[in-house]
Amino acid sequence: MMIDLITAITFPEWISDTAFSIPGTPLSVKWYGLAYIAGIFLAYRWAVRTVGNKALWIPSGVTRGTENIPDKVRLEDFAFFCLLGIMIGGRLGSVLLYDLPKYLNDPISILKVWEGGMAFHGGFAGVCAAVWYMSKKHNVSLWRWADIVALGAPIGLFLGRMANFVNQELWGRPTDVPWAFKFRTDPQWLPRHPSQLYEAFLEGIAIFVILWIVTRKTKALTKPGICAGLFFLLYGVFRTFIEFFREPDPIPQIHEFFTRGMLYSIPMIIIGLLILRFAIKRAPAAPKHLQSPTKKP
Repeated sequence: MMIDLITAITFPEWISDTAFSIPGTPLSVKWYGLAYIAGIFLAYRWAVRTVGNKALWIPSGVTRGTENIPDKVRLEDFAFFCLLGIMIGGRLGSVLLYDLPKYLNDPISILKVWEGGMAFHGGFAGVCAAVWYMSKKHNVSLWRWADIVALGAPIGLFLGRMANFVNQELWGRPTDVPWAFKFRTDPQWLPRHPSQLYEAFLEGIAIFVILWIVTRKTKALTKPGICAGLFFLLYGVFRTFIEFFREPDPIPQIHEFFTRGMLYSIPMIIIGLLILRFAIKRAPAAPKHLQSPTKKP
């Protein structure tokens, strides 16, 4: 094939999927695991900072009443359940959506998380479950929690996709672009799109910047649901677009044209549009910042 002759960037040997090894043990810490932890922590810190900026939550004009806004303690609780949702949902999503026959033949392998296998759409469903639970546990509406997730999620997505790149997994289709990479995990050793970097930029940086602009310039947080709807819409559009550059998963596709990633993302576009329509039509809500009771010494 002519593409075999194309000069491409060889993935550097000095980049490893291992962040560091624990001296005196066979154990090591992977960048992928650190990406999850750092993503949750940074998203939590960004939520605390956003909640603390009270001007973002104050609407102008007539309101339809008040809606509670969580405090730092409730955000800590929320971050924990989001982490659980991501880990459990991401794993179950990989099992059910992408490789069910394999796991049915070897159910024990479901527990072998160190071998990889996490799906964004499953992790997203897990976070939705955390949002629902927190809306029941605390006196904060589901749409308030959903907006807070939407603001922090791009941070985790960026770090996760960068970890995919470091792991040399989920690479792109063969290409002749000048920035093509040859990944050492590719048995065909072909120049490929670094689709992990495309995803890190669009799903991470681009969505984060867009949501930052709408919250700072349009008072989007005064209408609960707008940020969540935008996240659904933007992720669905960007992921569907990137699937044209990303190598399809090595499993039978549902349709000859649409990849599984597309078919799982297109409904997000529709849902996002419906949420946006619902949120925009409603009158803004006045904020009531909750305060956790101070413990007596």
